[in-house]
Amino acid sequence: MTLKVTPEQEKEVKAFGFLRNKGTDNFNGRIITVNGKITAAQQRCVAEAAEKFGNGDVVFTTRLTIEVPGIPYDKIEDFRAYIAREGLETGGTGSKVRPIVSCKATTCQYGLLDGYAFSEEIHERFYKGYADVRLPHKFKIGVGGCPNNCIKPDLNDLGIIGQMVPVFDEELCFGCKKCAVVDVCPMGAAKVVDGVLNIDEELCNNCGRCIGKCNFDAIDEGKPGYKITIGGRWGKKVNKGRALNKIFTDKEEVIGVIEKMILIYREQGITGERLSDSIERIGFESIEAQLLSDEILERKQEILDAKLHLVGGATC
Repeated sequence: MTLKVTPEQEKEVKAFGFLRNKGTDNFNGRIITVNGKITAAQQRCVAEAAEKFGNGDVVFTTRLTIEVPGIPYDKIEDFRAYIAREGLETGGTGSKVRPIVSCKATTCQYGLLDGYAFSEEIHERFYKGYADVRLPHKFKIGVGGCPNNCIKPDLNDLGIIGQMVPVFDEELCFGCKKCAVVDVCPMGAAKVVDGVLNIDEELCNNCGRCIGKCNFDAIDEGKPGYKITIGGRWGKKVNKGRALNKIFTDKEEVIGVIEKMILIYREQGITGERLSDSIERIGFESIEAQLLSDEILERKQEILDAKLHLVGGATC
């Protein structure tokens, strides 16, 4: 078979989310789902597009996007126009903010935040809003609704984990020999010591399972929050993200941390370097101090306007 699509054409359409099928002139079209949730009408549209322009298959990626294989190069624009009728678009490649991954925290019994709404907001602010901002490498964001970590937030460059910090009123505690809070704690963080309940903050993961379980209302409330991890990665090299030493209670502050991390990575990262390597090189403490300050935001436009990472160099 003589291939007709040139490397230049292949590179051009890759920027729009079309990845060449090995050894052919056909492509996989990557459709962005925003957060892994699409409507029934959009599902029908994808199925129809797969039959009209692809090989009839629909493939789901590990990051909650959809790929339609077997699209000929000369049908790519027709495919994009067809799915656009239902508000769908292709993309999700390159050294920039990648599609956001979220668990179903909104409907899950353990969910501690509105995962769909929050991940959609992050999608608009950073996947779309920063679409033209070149970074040293890909930048992945994961939103997990609780410490069960189903979507593995701490294996993303930046992970967000829903929290519910128990508020313990010691005066209401009777130090029961059979404590309902101890019985329900999955981490073994709750123990009755010297006649009073004690919660080990080192062991407690703020899952919120103990809220409302005390028969005497000693833990009747919890404070909702967000845990943020940075520097996670999954691939040829694996690194578990490290948590910032603060539980955030303001969603806008979390949005600010995401933006600051992107700006720091763009300014201080080396082309081809994953964020985990940048953090190791610069130092976690230095990065954390910058994230908890607003100094980087004062130079936001300067950083965005800088001629950085114009030539690829991804190492993995």
